[in-house]
Amino acid sequence: MDWLETLVVVVHVVIAVALVGLVLIQQGKGADAGAAFGGGASQTVFGSQGSGSFLTRMTTLMAVIFFVTSFSLAVFAKQRAEVAGQVGIPQVEEAQQAPAEDASGQAAAEQDAADGESEQGKSSDLPELE
Repeated sequence: MDWLETLVVVVHVVIAVALVGLVLIQQGKGADAGAAFGGGASQTVFGSQGSGSFLTRMTTLMAVIFFVTSFSLAVFAKQRAEVAGQVGIPQVEEAQQAPAEDASGQAAAEQDAADGESEQGKSSDLPELE
């Protein structure tokens, strides 16, 4: 499965660079005025309509491939996050404490808590952080 993800990443990067190149090659709407002064002869390579329709189709195709590879990479990332969540994160279980029965038991619990804060070496019921 790793080779497929690597292949999608490589295709994604190549398509991204090609898409930027295709967009930069295309002429804007105002470039048609230059053809009246002799600039239209360079478009004969792509036929009588010029390079407009060919480059537009190629840009559309590249954009579709770019979106498909982006979606594929998102799916791969989601699968990787689910696996990491199931394997790598330890779960902390909560300890159940019995409630105090009467006021004297509650006072004793408060005294024990105060004693625990004053003594540094005493262990607690809380889990240790790493």
